[in-house]
Amino acid sequence: MRTRVTELFGIEYPIFAFSHCRDVVAAVSRAGGMGVLGALYFSPEELELELKWIDEHVGGKPYGVDVVMPAKYEGSDLGDAEELLGKLQGMIPAEHRKFLDDLLAEHGVEPSTEKAGRALLGWTDQTARPQVEIALKHPIALLASALGPPPADVVEEAHGHGVKVAGLASNARHARKQVEAGVDIIVAQGTEAGGHTGDVSTMVLIPEVVDAVGEDTMVLAAGGIGRGRQMAAGMALGADGVWTGSIWLTVDEADTPERALPKLLKATSRDTVRSRAWTGKPARFLKTAWTEAWEGEKSPGYLPMPMQFMLVADALPRIARSGDGELVTFPVGQIVGSMNQVKPAAQVVYDIIEEYVEALERLNTITEA
Repeated sequence: MRTRVTELFGIEYPIFAFSHCRDVVAAVSRAGGMGVLGALYFSPEELELELKWIDEHVGGKPYGVDVVMPAKYEGSDLGDAEELLGKLQGMIPAEHRKFLDDLLAEHGVEPSTEKAGRALLGWTDQTARPQVEIALKHPIALLASALGPPPADVVEEAHGHGVKVAGLASNARHARKQVEAGVDIIVAQGTEAGGHTGDVSTMVLIPEVVDAVGEDTMVLAAGGIGRGRQMAAGMALGADGVWTGSIWLTVDEADTPERALPKLLKATSRDTVRSRAWTGKPARFLKTAWTEAWEGEKSPGYLPMPMQFMLVADALPRIARSGDGELVTFPVGQIVGSMNQVKPAAQVVYDIIEEYVEALERLNTITEA
């Protein structure tokens, strides 16, 4: 395939694959797309190890890194990361802690035996900047900003390293802000997407964003995309390629939690919900007892980012390994209804391309008729 993004990065297919798993990132890049590693859950030291591994296993193919640098979050004026963590921990209400403890006990989740060490992660500007610094020491081709436009100095620094910058946008106004910040590629992400997402559908959003940013800015279609026909639709709407995420949760190489995988494979496209129950901002997850409890009458409500995640961070790994399993959830988009087999990542890439070609051939037949 030949589009502006394939020529820009020297890749065979305009398929970008977001994943927190290094094996998936490397596999997709080797297969002709571009893997993008989500840096959020890694400390700077861990990220260095992950990227070094990718460097050694990607076969010289290009890959990217995705960071979270939200423009607005609780405690943005509270000092460095260590100071911020301490102050925000003290701001979490006792009623929220009790609600969580009661919910975990109700579902038989084992009590905590150690202090959570990942309560803040890369949810803030202070904690994401070290991740950016590490990423730019490696031969990455793309730096993506997942929440809001990246700071101007980060864009400038990335460009200084010869790295292109992408920004996720859920409406046309956000897309224009990303362009003003200097990003090279807009990822127009519809509400069908997994994780943080807006409320405009992909079919409506893509042409709006394409028109809003103009022909000089490349756009990737995102939000519930995991099939070749959807890729063809995104390209027809004006996109230069597609940004995918959820479909890589059920590939052979993925490190999806053991108790979450069967739920993903069985879920339909109606089994997801947008909820603030993980991070404090709207994100799409599997609908489970966890999301229902936080929406229930007994819920004390959500805390703002990053405090909601700080509250639940210690509970999430315990939920994944103990209890009745009813609380187990996972960020995933509505494409989950098509994720009913475990395949190698490369096969998923080839399946998308094959179906894309079939869709084009069908359209050509219609046109000729």
